[in-house]
Amino acid sequence: GAELIDQILDVIRREMEGCECPQGFQLCHSLGGGTGSGLGTLLLSKIKEEYPDRLISTYSVLPSPKVTDTVVEPYNATLSLHQLIENADSVCCIDNGALFDICKRTLKLPNPDYFNLNALISNVMSGVTCSLRFPGQLNSDLRKLSVNLIP
Repeated sequence: GAELIDQILDVIRREMEGCECPQGFQLCHSLGGGTGSGLGTLLLSKIKEEYPDRLISTYSVLPSPKVTDTVVEPYNATLSLHQLIENADSVCCIDNGALFDICKRTLKLPNPDYFNLNALISNVMSGVTCSLRFPGQLNSDLRKLSVNLIP
């Protein structure tokens, strides 16, 4: 992850240069291990360092023992939480076990895959951000959304 971070930040810089008035960033990642907890939290800290005045919202998938039995997932999640606390302005925690339960019980899918789980997460993101995409008085930007969500 550390060898890719500069390339990723270059892409982010180019995208930010093309924006008129960027409000912030939204980051989707898993905290169980791999690129989500390692590269994801490194990216989070670098974005906060480079754009301290921009809000950062994360949609963080927390590991569940119902889904996998990987021993290190709870440790990866615990270590990642520190970065979320320090660098994210709002965090939407998504329970991986609950995603599987929704797929099995509500959607009646016998063997949910990542496509199904990601579809649920995208529905959550769409619902949370609809006030940013459509006209209205309440929660019309990321800052107002954060202020109204966080006491």
